[in-house]
Amino acid sequence: MKAARARTPRRPALKKPPNASLKDPVGVYCRVRPLSRLDQESCIEVINETTVQIHPPEGYRIFRNGEYRETQYSFKEVFGTLVVQKELFDVVAKPLVEDLIRGKNGLLFTYGVTGSGKTHTMTGSPGDGGLLPRCLDMIFNSIGPFQAKRFVFKLDDKNGVDVQGEVDALLERQKRDAMPVPKTPSGKRQIDPEFADMINVQDHCKVEEVDEDNVYSVFVSYIEIYNNYIYDLLEETPFEPIKPKWNNCNTPVRNGDFIPPQSKMLREDQNHNMYVTGCTEVEVKSTEEAFEVFWRGQKKRRIANTQLNRESSRSHSVFMIKLAQAPLDADGDNVLQQKEQITLSQLSLVDLAGSERTNRTKAEGNRLREAGNINQSLMTLRTCIEVLRENQMYGTNKMVPYRDSKLTHLFKNYFDGEGKVRMIVCVNPKAEDYEESLQVMRFAEMTQEVEVARPVDRPLCGLTPGRRFRNQAFREELARKLEMRGGPINGETEEQSVSEMFLQNFPPLPSCELLDVNDDQTLPKLIEVLEKRHKLRQMLSEEFAKNVLAFKTMLQEFDSSVVSKENYIRGKLSEKEKTIAGQKMELERLEKKIKTLEYKIDILEKTATIYEEDKRNLQQELESKSQKLQRQASDKRRMEARLQGVVAETTMKWEKECERRVAAKQLEMQNKLWVKDEKLKQLKAIVTEPKNEKPERPSRERDREKPVQRSVSPPPVPNAPLVRLRHRRSRSAGERWVDHKPPSNLPTETVMQPHVPHAITVAAASEKALAKCDKYMLTHQELASDGEIETKLIKGDVFKTRGGGQAVQFTEIETLKQESPTGRKRRSSLSDPDSPEDAADSEWTDVETRCSVAVEMKAGSTLGPGYEHHAPPKRRKP
Repeated sequence: MKAARARTPRRPALKKPPNASLKDPVGVYCRVRPLSRLDQESCIEVINETTVQIHPPEGYRIFRNGEYRETQYSFKEVFGTLVVQKELFDVVAKPLVEDLIRGKNGLLFTYGVTGSGKTHTMTGSPGDGGLLPRCLDMIFNSIGPFQAKRFVFKLDDKNGVDVQGEVDALLERQKRDAMPVPKTPSGKRQIDPEFADMINVQDHCKVEEVDEDNVYSVFVSYIEIYNNYIYDLLEETPFEPIKPKWNNCNTPVRNGDFIPPQSKMLREDQNHNMYVTGCTEVEVKSTEEAFEVFWRGQKKRRIANTQLNRESSRSHSVFMIKLAQAPLDADGDNVLQQKEQITLSQLSLVDLAGSERTNRTKAEGNRLREAGNINQSLMTLRTCIEVLRENQMYGTNKMVPYRDSKLTHLFKNYFDGEGKVRMIVCVNPKAEDYEESLQVMRFAEMTQEVEVARPVDRPLCGLTPGRRFRNQAFREELARKLEMRGGPINGETEEQSVSEMFLQNFPPLPSCELLDVNDDQTLPKLIEVLEKRHKLRQMLSEEFAKNVLAFKTMLQEFDSSVVSKENYIRGKLSEKEKTIAGQKMELERLEKKIKTLEYKIDILEKTATIYEEDKRNLQQELESKSQKLQRQASDKRRMEARLQGVVAETTMKWEKECERRVAAKQLEMQNKLWVKDEKLKQLKAIVTEPKNEKPERPSRERDREKPVQRSVSPPPVPNAPLVRLRHRRSRSAGERWVDHKPPSNLPTETVMQPHVPHAITVAAASEKALAKCDKYMLTHQELASDGEIETKLIKGDVFKTRGGGQAVQFTEIETLKQESPTGRKRRSSLSDPDSPEDAADSEWTDVETRCSVAVEMKAGSTLGPGYEHHAPPKRRKP
């Protein structure tokens, strides 16, 4: 064991075959079973020979908010509901049997949900055999006349095979015949009627090119993988009363002879191939015998009744067919006793248990645990396929988790390049299996992308071909010549009959007793009889010499014919060798060309990869720039809209401001003109007064108590339009507003109040109120710098957000300000009016003061509370 483990790390150092780099994809086929009832709804439709279309059923579309999505999947070939088993076998399994006889391995497994027809496809039904009996029939039709005698090939317990001599094989056969156990059926035994119709195949299909100089032996074994344990279905379990008995439900019973079998282990042989240690392998010589062995194990396979299938397989079954072949020796009589010349190929037919959902099968207890293990092993198979696909497509080196399941661990060599792999996806088109069928289709589509290395061709033995038939022709010719010469034909029995015939022709010996001395008759008679016998002996000797001479002549003729045939064969062989040498040279040239093309292909693939990477980068850059441009365009549109709003708002504001300033200017000019008119009138009245009377300076209190009576005069500017105080109207009177007035606001009691018709007045903003309106106004009060209350009307637009809520975008602010009228301090004389030195100027000063006061009182007496007008004071003359 230590030596074997020491050799394991040197596995990568083995030379790879020339075609190791050639790979073929896994062949995936699809078979659609017919519906059990005509009124059932179908969700799978066959489009053509390689494509199927799956669509959701009606109920599924209603449940999924009306979504309807049809999906098409492609396979290597699609078999519809009307396809017979023979057509499926010719396309899928026949190439695997041909490779098996040529010394190559193969793996065929059926995959699908429970009740999709996997077991029917593999085993068949009465009158219509499946792939397994047809494979067995094709094998025995091809190697029937070239089979070795039983026990010539003997399998060892390390997945190898040995060749036994004729004596050892004879002893093994005698030992088998002496055993009391029932033997497997031969051609003369009556076939079990339970499966007779399954193997009664009338096609007689066989492989055309079979090596006639080899001898063959077929070995079969049958295992199942149940709850991730391997069991031998062909193992004869002895009755042991000490151990407890169990029934099919894994519960102990009191009476019965069922004992659970021991699970088997997986091992790796010296060629790194996986095998089941201790598995029963039976040598079979006919289709009937092989299928009876299979049927014996099939009865032990675990099945159960579920809501989806009356006979649902609860385990993965693997039926393995091993074909051992070895060349004959140079004489064409016996098997060549060299172990390295033995070729052992294997074909594995796997019937996987169906994937299922426990909520549909209503599984409980052991059925639920079985379903969990089945789904786990199938999930491991899918994971291995995904990792293989990723490693091959993206050049990664991830570890494939073969050891997570016994199913994948057993067949890991096939995916590593030890044989051809094919899968039949069985689907049930009924609508209830839509989701499960969709998962199966996705797994099948992914499996087609996995490539498996081509198996290596077995080496030639180097002996002259045609040895078997040449030896057989020699024996037939020798028997014919002996028959013509009268020699022994039927062996030792006829030889004894000829000698007895000659002895009967001899004259009988007379009595040799001498009773009298004078007896002179007995001796002469004896002498005469002996002389006759002597003559007959001489005649026989001459005849024998003639026969020997004729036989020598015949041998010489035969030798000369053999020599001439050998010379002819040597000539043909030399020609063939020249042809082979030329073909080898051509093959070397083609291999060099292939290597060159492969190198170019690698360069082109690398270049294409670089270009694809650049393309992806440029596409990403283009997408990012296009997104950036879209964002900039959207920002530009938003900015334009905002600027347009600002421009419109500013334009309207400045129009209002200009109108207000024009009106104020017009009012100011009218007031100035009226003030000048009043000044002139007052000046005229002062001038016309008598000088001895000094005017009294009016006091502010008196002016306030008694208003000065104005003279009737025309309005200052008769042609100027009068400014009327109009009610301020909102520009959006036809829109619905939310008038937000906080409870902390104080009433201003001013004449001008903001008025919005059709408004919803609220104390606090709410989403319900905002959803009913498209405009928003907030009334905000604050204390100005002069101590007065300043009211701001903040307006905005209401719009919906993506989340279904409401948002406000503020657009303008209007300010309402209230001012109290303030009194202006009047100018007083700088000196005492009674001063005699200023008597001359005081008079002018009093007139000027009076005029100023008069104008101020007259002008200010009729103006509103928000306006004040003062005459500019004049400078005193020195």
